[in-house]
Amino acid sequence: MKLKKLAALALAGTMSLSLAACGGGAKETPAPEDSTPPASAAVETPAPETKVHKIGILAPAVTHGWSAAVAYNAELRCKELGLEYKVNVSNNADEMTTGLDELKSWGAEAIVAFPQWEGMEVPIQQTIDEGIPVVNFDIAIDATGVYRVSGDNKDMGVQGAKYVVDKIGTTGTVVILDVPTSGSVAQLRKEGFLETLAEIAPDMKTIEYATQFTREAGLTDMADILTANSQIDAVYSMDDETSIGAIQAIMDAGRTDIKVITGGGGAQEYFNMMKDEQYGDLWIESALYSPAMVKDAVDMAVDILDGNPPAEDVKIIPTTIVDKDNVDQFLDANSPY
Repeated sequence: MKLKKLAALALAGTMSLSLAACGGGAKETPAPEDSTPPASAAVETPAPETKVHKIGILAPAVTHGWSAAVAYNAELRCKELGLEYKVNVSNNADEMTTGLDELKSWGAEAIVAFPQWEGMEVPIQQTIDEGIPVVNFDIAIDATGVYRVSGDNKDMGVQGAKYVVDKIGTTGTVVILDVPTSGSVAQLRKEGFLETLAEIAPDMKTIEYATQFTREAGLTDMADILTANSQIDAVYSMDDETSIGAIQAIMDAGRTDIKVITGGGGAQEYFNMMKDEQYGDLWIESALYSPAMVKDAVDMAVDILDGNPPAEDVKIIPTTIVDKDNVDQFLDANSPY
């Protein structure tokens, strides 16, 4: 009798531990001391294994704080979801195409891509045609079947135009710092800006200047613009990093005619400049365009692989305007950008 009792208790304990390991929440009822449990109770049915997806991430090389934060947040989300992942970074379209081929050879089931350069349309289309889902982050390209998560680039331009007019009125001179190499990003932002100006301030004069999404380019190019133009009322910059460089050029030149400069992205350094008294009456604005949005792209890729594709191919994140009046809400000492 004692042996039978010990055997029953040991079996009940084993079953309880097994259920706990599988996440079972039900409380076990121990077998009666003098009864032998049915033979079927000793046979455990293993829980189905959850498939670990392999996600490939294509990102530009880290030449910009915002793009660095994109790769950081994509990797962070993959870790949070317990995914197997591989990140390939590149400096141009050729390198990114090679990186895409490497991810496919590695066995990526889906690709989250930040195709910053023109020329990625064909390799991404080929990937989709091979049956591998592609979720683009931020960039709209001419490829059939591609999914995308993006901020509202055109609305950033719309809101930028409204902000400029609110600060300087309906007349004056506005410099547009364009970045034509960024594809649809700058194209849509400039389109929204110019269309809105035409509606609300048709007499506004604009000067377009090609630059890059870096503070170094913002500094150098803005210095040239200031030399060539004695009167500028506002600067429509599309990026926080560009704006940081442009503001340095404005300060170095001692210019006080410029009353507003816009930006975009969500750089903490730029946010901290907004209330800094050394910039005097200059209104510093950013259209929040958080790199953390890439987490939504990773989520979308996983949903597609799990058989739950989104109802819409494109998910657009609304624009939020940040300036000294509300910047305290967006300061984050732990932000990587």
